[in-house]
Amino acid sequence: MQPDSLATATLERPKKRSLLSGSRKELSIFFILLAVCIATALKNHNFFGPDNFVDLTNLIGIYGIFSIGAAVVIITSGIDLSVGSMFALLGVILAIALNNWHMNQWAAVLGTIAIGMFLGSIHGVLITRMRLQPFVVTLCGLLIYRGLARFICGDDTEGFEDYAAHAATKSTPATQGYEALNNFATAKIEVRCDPLNWHPGYTIPMTFIVMLFIAAIMWVVIHRSVYGRYLLAVGRNEEAARYSGINAKRIVASAYVVAGLLTGIAGILLAFYTTSISPSSHGNSFELYGIAAAVLGGCSLRGGEGSVIGVILGTALLQVLQNLVNLLGIPSSLNFAVVGAVILLGVIADEIIKRQGQKKKLA
Repeated sequence: MQPDSLATATLERPKKRSLLSGSRKELSIFFILLAVCIATALKNHNFFGPDNFVDLTNLIGIYGIFSIGAAVVIITSGIDLSVGSMFALLGVILAIALNNWHMNQWAAVLGTIAIGMFLGSIHGVLITRMRLQPFVVTLCGLLIYRGLARFICGDDTEGFEDYAAHAATKSTPATQGYEALNNFATAKIEVRCDPLNWHPGYTIPMTFIVMLFIAAIMWVVIHRSVYGRYLLAVGRNEEAARYSGINAKRIVASAYVVAGLLTGIAGILLAFYTTSISPSSHGNSFELYGIAAAVLGGCSLRGGEGSVIGVILGTALLQVLQNLVNLLGIPSSLNFAVVGAVILLGVIADEIIKRQGQKKKLA
């Protein structure tokens, strides 16, 4: 195939996706999620309890945000292994900015997010300008950011307990700002779905609301915008995308900036969720959960394929499986076994679907 025709084929406008219809992969993961939820509820009635519901949706919200960022990178056929270490570094910086520097709460938040975007831009420049492999660049980031986090705080745990105690005894603009930020990050919204008040209803944490808001924006960006079409085109065939006039390097670099942005937001919410940041373990191996959620949600590790709805469903399924492990009293050491099995099954399913698609084309 000639370059011009290859570029044209790559940039064909994808079929419009309905928010409710979904693809075959999304429907499959949805029914699997539904079956696992029903089986878990039958095994342990606490699954649908208010407390467990809040914990589960809280984790889905936090994990879902950075999993979308991981998916954006994977769509470009890249990978980001530095997410967990970025959580540690950004969490430590946020805690120091609020506790020691007494920065305005929103300035600290914006600064933390800006640092996440800056680190993502460094990844993008090294990958696109220096032509380094994403695996190598982000693996080095994993080591560097964890080491910086431990060095900055002297390997001590940073947290918000002292700040909260100071806020309780003395009201200052700094403590008032901290309380406002903490109240927002840990807020819960009551939802009553029973007009007869037979059921007390559920509370939805703010992290889940933020995740839905970000997911809606990213769904429009990826599935309804020119940028999203370019992103998918570069992931399918970078050479063809260049022949069509797309600045492939800029698109790939921007994907890592977006991932840094979402990692920064998730890192702030995670810091307030845990209330303390141990630099040696905070966010450890979280990048695996993001990759697993993206792959489970239909993102191909070859690039050029993925959906936001699929990533959210993959995140929910992964967290439900983790929740099932906890409710059934299964040793928590099997958590990584569950993540590994999920990634493996996702890759096997992707390979099977690819081979079936090739057979149909040859038939």
